[in-house]
Amino acid sequence: MSNVHEAISQHSKKQHQHIQSFLKLEAKREAYIEEAIQLCLNSLPFEVNKINQVTTEINHLASKGIVPTRKLVTKEMVQEFVRRKYGK
Repeated sequence: MSNVHEAISQHSKKQHQHIQSFLKLEAKREAYIEEAIQLCLNSLPFEVNKINQVTTEINHLASKGIVPTRKLVTKEMVQEFVRRKYGK
Protein backbone atom coordinates (compact mmCIF):
# COMPACT_ATOMS: atom_id res chain seq x y z
CA MET A 1 0.00 0.00 0.00
CA SER A 2 2.86 2.35 0.80
CA ASN A 3 4.14 2.14 -2.78
CA VAL A 4 0.78 3.33 -4.12
CA HIS A 5 0.83 6.35 -1.81
CA GLU A 6 4.42 7.13 -2.80
CA ALA A 7 3.56 6.86 -6.48
CA ILE A 8 0.55 9.16 -6.09
CA SER A 9 2.59 11.62 -4.06
CA GLN A 10 5.39 11.60 -6.63
CA HIS A 11 2.90 12.06 -9.46
CA SER A 12 1.26 15.01 -7.68
CA LYS A 13 4.65 16.57 -7.00
CA LYS A 14 5.62 16.21 -10.67
CA GLN A 15 2.35 17.83 -11.79
CA HIS A 16 2.87 20.69 -9.34
CA GLN A 17 6.38 21.27 -10.71
CA HIS A 18 4.96 21.17 -14.24
CA ILE A 19 2.37 23.83 -13.39
CA GLN A 20 4.94 26.01 -11.60
CA SER A 21 7.23 25.88 -14.65
CA PHE A 22 4.29 26.84 -16.86
CA LEU A 23 3.35 29.79 -14.63
CA LYS A 24 6.91 31.14 -14.71
CA LEU A 25 7.11 30.80 -18.48
CA GLU A 26 3.67 32.34 -18.93
CA ALA A 27 4.66 35.37 -16.83
CA LYS A 28 7.84 35.76 -18.87
CA ARG A 29 5.85 35.51 -22.11
CA GLU A 30 3.32 38.11 -20.95
CA ALA A 31 6.15 40.49 -19.99
CA TYR A 32 7.70 40.13 -23.46
CA ILE A 33 4.30 40.71 -25.08
CA GLU A 34 3.76 43.83 -23.00
CA GLU A 35 7.22 45.08 -23.96
CA ALA A 36 6.40 44.59 -27.66
CA ILE A 37 3.07 46.38 -27.23
CA GLN A 38 4.72 49.37 -25.56
CA LEU A 39 7.37 49.62 -28.26
CA CYS A 40 4.71 49.37 -30.96
CA LEU A 41 2.60 52.01 -29.21
CA ASN A 42 5.58 54.37 -29.29
CA SER A 43 6.26 53.61 -32.97
CA LEU A 44 9.56 51.96 -32.08
CA PRO A 45 10.91 48.79 -33.70
CA PHE A 46 10.11 45.55 -31.91
CA GLU A 47 10.61 41.85 -32.40
CA VAL A 48 8.60 38.81 -31.35
CA ASN A 49 11.53 36.36 -31.17
CA LYS A 50 11.72 36.33 -27.35
CA ILE A 51 7.95 35.86 -27.12
CA ASN A 52 8.05 32.91 -29.49
CA GLN A 53 11.09 31.34 -27.84
CA VAL A 54 9.17 31.23 -24.55
CA THR A 55 6.02 30.11 -26.39
CA THR A 56 7.97 27.18 -27.84
CA GLU A 57 9.13 26.25 -24.34
CA ILE A 58 5.54 26.41 -23.09
CA ASN A 59 4.30 24.24 -25.95
CA HIS A 60 7.07 21.71 -25.33
CA LEU A 61 6.03 21.58 -21.67
CA ALA A 62 2.37 21.25 -22.72
CA SER A 63 3.22 18.24 -24.88
CA LYS A 64 4.29 16.42 -21.71
CA GLY A 65 1.27 17.04 -19.57
CA ILE A 66 -1.46 19.13 -18.13
CA VAL A 67 -0.67 22.71 -19.13
CA PRO A 68 -2.20 24.48 -22.15
CA THR A 69 -0.43 25.41 -25.36
CA ARG A 70 0.01 28.97 -26.59
CA LYS A 71 0.02 30.42 -30.09
CA LEU A 72 3.13 31.83 -31.67
CA VAL A 73 2.95 35.61 -32.04
CA THR A 74 3.61 37.63 -35.20
CA LYS A 75 4.49 41.30 -35.46
CA GLU A 76 1.19 41.77 -37.25
CA MET A 77 -0.70 40.33 -34.29
CA VAL A 78 0.93 42.89 -31.99
CA GLN A 79 0.22 45.72 -34.42
CA GLU A 80 -3.41 44.63 -34.80
CA PHE A 81 -3.83 44.46 -31.02
CA VAL A 82 -2.42 47.98 -30.64
CA ARG A 83 -4.70 49.28 -33.42
CA ARG A 84 -7.80 47.75 -31.87
CA LYS A 85 -7.09 48.60 -28.25
CA TYR A 86 -5.42 51.99 -28.61
CA GLY A 87 -6.56 53.17 -32.04
CA LYS A 88 -2.99 53.49 -33.29
